Amino acid sequence: MARGQIKTKILLLITASALAGCMQDDGDLATRGPVNFLKSPAASLEKSDDPVPAETSVVITELQTRQSVLIPGSSYETVAKSVLAANARTAESELRSAKLRAQAASKNWLPTLGPTISLNSLGSVIATMFVEQVLFDNGRKKAERAFAKADVEVAAVNLAKDTNERVLTGLSLYLTAAKSRATAQVSQAAVAQMSDFEYIMGERVSSGVSNRADLQIIQQKKSEAQAKLDTDLEKASAAMAELEAMSALPVGGINAPTALRSLSTSTKALDVVLSEAEKERSIAEATISRAGYLPGAALSGTVGSGGNNLGVQVKSDKGLGFGMGASLKAIEAEKETAGRRVLQAQEDANRTLSSKQQRLASLQRQEGQAKSLLIQAADNLALFEEQYRSGQRPVMDVIGVYETKIRAERDYAAIAYDISLAELEIANHLGLLVNGADI
Repeated sequence: MARGQIKTKILLLITASALAGCMQDDGDLATRGPVNFLKSPAASLEKSDDPVPAETSVVITELQTRQSVLIPGSSYETVAKSVLAANARTAESELRSAKLRAQAASKNWLPTLGPTISLNSLGSVIATMFVEQVLFDNGRKKAERAFAKADVEVAAVNLAKDTNERVLTGLSLYLTAAKSRATAQVSQAAVAQMSDFEYIMGERVSSGVSNRADLQIIQQKKSEAQAKLDTDLEKASAAMAELEAMSALPVGGINAPTALRSLSTSTKALDVVLSEAEKERSIAEATISRAGYLPGAALSGTVGSGGNNLGVQVKSDKGLGFGMGASLKAIEAEKETAGRRVLQAQEDANRTLSSKQQRLASLQRQEGQAKSLLIQAADNLALFEEQYRSGQRPVMDVIGVYETKIRAERDYAAIAYDISLAELEIANHLGLLVNGADI
């Protein structure tokens, strides 16, 4: 056969396949054009220069519109930028792979074309060109595109979760260091005061006014205060060392807790968004499995030295078996199960949010109590010191009241950082620690 005739027949086959594809029911293959939602401005978490028409992804658009509760220019934002600059971004790589798979799946409506070369018993080489266009597949191709789209959305949500979790980890270390340094300042003042008490008691013991046992008690209390100081400094140093290890930029000095932007608790939790994306993926996967049990039709043909043919094939990937009915029911049940997983995820997210909000409210209440207790302890100490100077109180009574005041001061210094961490945990649960457009 002449080469020109072969080319002509190949073109005829491709044209026939394309026409057959355009005549298909839209509910099966949707062959009006490729569905490529990946390249729209609202459909990708990173910029792309590929000028491909797109369909918007609602999930990714919603992720992009999220605004961080971290105030620009604050110490929190500095820490967030630093830890993100050193992020390995494994989830981003997974998202990129999912996008490429979806881009490939968006072309699955086109005919498949490929060469076939075989050697017959006479030693002759037979070369043919094979072309196949699916006519009816029970929605399999469309479900494959839906699965690829949902797979990208799942990867995008995982990237958002991974990014927010990393920022929370960095800020938690920052707050741990700041909290330890704040309590260390209280302990340092306590050590200095106990040294003064030790000197006074030492002079009283030397002059025979007081018992040496009282001096030993004061020395023990001083050692306890020094141990707390050393522990606080070690915690602060360890937290900063870990933070610097996961940062690419200098974090800078330690500051007091920073205020956050107003937190909208009506924002959908990332776990719920992930569950919804996984639901769509599960439904698409179930549709693909269902299509494998049902017969489909395809227009196929070959052109080459071994002969030319063109015809319609009716086939089923998994064939018809006695258990097909039960298998189809199981597939339909999986769709219902996917919907129930979303409801369960919503319930779990609401419970988690309520628990975190209650803890925050409890800490805020404790802060008020801690402040009140500190004021009372300071007033009692002032009264006991006045009575001591007038000779109405022994020095050991003053030391006991001073210890109570130090404990109240440490608790009050620490609780502000606990409140900040509780607020950040709520923001992380809702995916509001990083601007969605910046991920």
